[in-house]
Amino acid sequence: MTPAVFSHGDLRLYLLSLLAEAPQHGYGIIQALTDRTGGTYTPSAGTIYPRLAKLEEEGLVSKTVDGRTTIYAITDAGRAELAGREGDLAGIESGLADSVRLIANEVRQSVQDAMKSLRADLAAAANDERTSAKGRTRSTASPMPDERVTSREELHRADASINAFRARVRTDLRTHVARGGTLQGSVVTDLEASLDAAARAITRALTPPSP
Repeated sequence: MTPAVFSHGDLRLYLLSLLAEAPQHGYGIIQALTDRTGGTYTPSAGTIYPRLAKLEEEGLVSKTVDGRTTIYAITDAGRAELAGREGDLAGIESGLADSVRLIANEVRQSVQDAMKSLRADLAAAANDERTSAKGRTRSTASPMPDERVTSREELHRADASINAFRARVRTDLRTHVARGGTLQGSVVTDLEASLDAAARAITRALTPPSP
């Protein structure tokens, strides 16, 4: 199970660091947190706004209203607290980097496991087909040698296609994370579901129809 992205009190300090970079409205803060945690953490408005209100009460954050938008900015007192806790902030930044690496590793493992399952299903389906074929041809002539060679060649071709697909997905995932892209849990779930559906479809295609 993936550990919590922020420990107790860390989010408060990290909000100050975000506002030290530039004033932000609430949605911008939520989006920044999502981006910087690689999609591992998307806080709700009910999490962010009470903390901003608390920081305002403490005099560390100020807010201004521009039409229907509320903009939050760090105060001098907020900058002073941030400066006094540089070591703590460095630890939080390191933890966020670890979280991004962890989610990337989990996605790669999920893809690898799904591809192993797909290859196993292909092998099992091919074995079942050979067994069924033997049963159907006991009273008839055996397949010609060239037919068996063609079957093996096609199996190698299918295996090569699976390896190429796995390499392409793995490269795309690494590139996406390395460029700072977000990778939300819902995307991983959809990926796992798509791979499972593909494996089932291939298994059905390889399974001979019932007589």
